[in-house]
Amino acid sequence: MASNPPKLKIEITSNERLKTLKEKFEARFGESPLFYTCAPGRVNLIGEHIDYCGYSVLPMAIEQNILAAVSVNSLGTIQLTNTNPQYQDFKVPCSEEIVIDREDPKWHYYFLCGVKGIQEKFGIARLAGMSCVVDGTIPPSSGLSSSSALVCCSGLLTMEANHKSLSKVALAEICAKSERYIGTEGGGMDQSISFLAEKGTAKLIEFQPLRATDVKLPEGAVFVISNCCVEMNKAASSHYNIRVVECRIATKMLAQARGLDPRGLLKLSQVQTELKASLEEMLVLVDEVFHPESYSREEICKVLDITLEQLCTELLSANTQHVMQFKLHQRAKHVYGEAARVIRFKSVCDAGSAETITMLGELMNQSHASCRDLYECSCPELDQLVDICLKAGAVGSRLTGAGWGGCAVSMVPSEKAESFLQAVRDAYYSPDPRRAAMEKQSLFVTKPGSGASVLLEE
Repeated sequence: MASNPPKLKIEITSNERLKTLKEKFEARFGESPLFYTCAPGRVNLIGEHIDYCGYSVLPMAIEQNILAAVSVNSLGTIQLTNTNPQYQDFKVPCSEEIVIDREDPKWHYYFLCGVKGIQEKFGIARLAGMSCVVDGTIPPSSGLSSSSALVCCSGLLTMEANHKSLSKVALAEICAKSERYIGTEGGGMDQSISFLAEKGTAKLIEFQPLRATDVKLPEGAVFVISNCCVEMNKAASSHYNIRVVECRIATKMLAQARGLDPRGLLKLSQVQTELKASLEEMLVLVDEVFHPESYSREEICKVLDITLEQLCTELLSANTQHVMQFKLHQRAKHVYGEAARVIRFKSVCDAGSAETITMLGELMNQSHASCRDLYECSCPELDQLVDICLKAGAVGSRLTGAGWGGCAVSMVPSEKAESFLQAVRDAYYSPDPRRAAMEKQSLFVTKPGSGASVLLEE
């Protein structure tokens, strides 16, 4: 039986952050919080942009999280305050339908995604009034899943405030689905690790059905996160959804080329399953079926025997209607190659040989090259940062998260951790005043953290 998120009794006075949050809540709402919820961010060690194609990923939760103090109010409203003054207060009556503006992805809309997901799951006609103060330690728009952690935190607290109960797996699936209200067609990795994470272990997350398997990371190495300080909001741009659409079109064209009915197929993993092929065989097939030049809309319509209108309504998303050229060979090649690297990464961890750290580092380096060259989801600053990390002593370094900005994750031998941090500081952060000001929350060693939970004051 799938377990529910844990409810933990905590001593508020011994936790500085909770104590401050409680004080801010009391100052804002004139009462004490009834409970708290927290949901962690994550770092994906390997397996980028393949969850929405149906393939397994290998993330771990980080210690940074979204924390919310909550009380149930009798005003019939949802009242939100963020401890960060750059995020404005928000209020909405519970009697109103929850509307999420995709054109303007403000922080409170991510919160409302989680609320709406729970409301729809249980068919709650009128939600309980909720007063919430939210505090986050995950750098925003950095590829560490701050937005998904907020959706998960919100879904969990809405469930608790409305006296409902769901397993961690069910919550992860609801929050993955409900985050799509803001327009990002994600695959579910972020929400899954936020709920299913356990302290001290990374997880292989598999989909359909959703399940998580422990992956023991090698002793003798640490993972270091470094933020390139270029922000990337997935919902505010079309980069991410263009890749989802390119993979969807590649799926249809691969299926067509091999005599499968493409109508029910939307993910590259489904083609592999239908053909009963290995990932290596799929990579060969990609080279056979696709030319490396971009595909025009007309060529895609001709191959799939569909109209331009069908392409726009059935395959493109709302924010990709403007796209005229599609790189199908490169995107499919990345997905099948990256899926194979995830499997290899886990098997290397499981085997635990003397070469483990070197082998994992090489897989991370291959992953970054594929993200940069085939998926084109890196940026000059990320590439520069990855190069600096490798020169500073990392055995492997790669972008993590959606890309186009955000963070790199590096695997560093434990004995080199301090010299690595200093070298990266000197080469990337110190020369630039803006980066130097952000360095404290931009460069840190992380350990696998625990998943989302409800916290109750002792």
